[in-house]
Amino acid sequence: MNSTDTTAELLENRKTEASAWFEDLRNQICKAFEDLEDELTGTNADQEPGRFERKTWQRPDQVGETGGGGTMSIMRGRVFEKVGVNISTVHGTFSEQFRKEIPGAEESEGKFWASGLSLVAHMHSPLVPAIHMNTRFIVTSKSWFGGGTDLNPMYEIEAETQEFHDVLKATCDKYDPAYYPKYKEWCDDYFMIKHWNEPRGVGGIFFDYLDSGDWQTDFNFTQDVGRAFLDIYPRLVARHMNENWTEEQREWQLIKRGRYAEFNLVYDRGTRFGLMTGGNPEAVLMSLPPEARWP
Repeated sequence: MNSTDTTAELLENRKTEASAWFEDLRNQICKAFEDLEDELTGTNADQEPGRFERKTWQRPDQVGETGGGGTMSIMRGRVFEKVGVNISTVHGTFSEQFRKEIPGAEESEGKFWASGLSLVAHMHSPLVPAIHMNTRFIVTSKSWFGGGTDLNPMYEIEAETQEFHDVLKATCDKYDPAYYPKYKEWCDDYFMIKHWNEPRGVGGIFFDYLDSGDWQTDFNFTQDVGRAFLDIYPRLVARHMNENWTEEQREWQLIKRGRYAEFNLVYDRGTRFGLMTGGNPEAVLMSLPPEARWP
């Protein structure tokens, strides 16, 4: 076996390992969210606890052959008004126009492979923050990890914003003390709703093109971002899901959701990537809230 064969085999093993992790993380998150549905005692407790429903999809490539696909996991429950935890593993060829925007795509003649998990949760209670999280591994002639998470409370509690950021900082600091300030700033800049000149939420971390030269360490960091999410977010939900809320608070929640929808349709890179690569529109647009309002 020559070095080229060895490198190709190593890359295939890495693809398999990464996609298996995203599926495992999906399973852990769905279990944690269904547990929260079971534990509700406040508003909506007289309803049946929600459960995830899964739907698989396949995407054809440009010549009509299979280009991979994914599985949507959607729950409409009594705590989670709408939550999606989607995984996908797709491959194919970027259009000549789009490949100019992706590192290494022109050198690979547009060929790509991508696997990842994408999560968005919209809550019944306006006192429980919405959240987004995704992690991914992408391969062209180069390969890298990306992802992050950001918290979107309707009513910010500064101590909980700090708690959320402290968990993310501790995760980043295990790998590089430069990560947290860099990725926090990237998140703040990225999740700015420019036409309103206001942030989408209270931030978090966002990273992309992570290729330090040590694939295993980069993969470990990406896994730990998922574990950090699984540590902090269910705790925040459980803390507030049984509190009573008012119609005025619900109205504000719906207006904030309108801003969220505007960002995802105008600026979100994941939305653009999914639609430009022939992804399932239902899965790509899973992030949109079930109900929103514009004043």
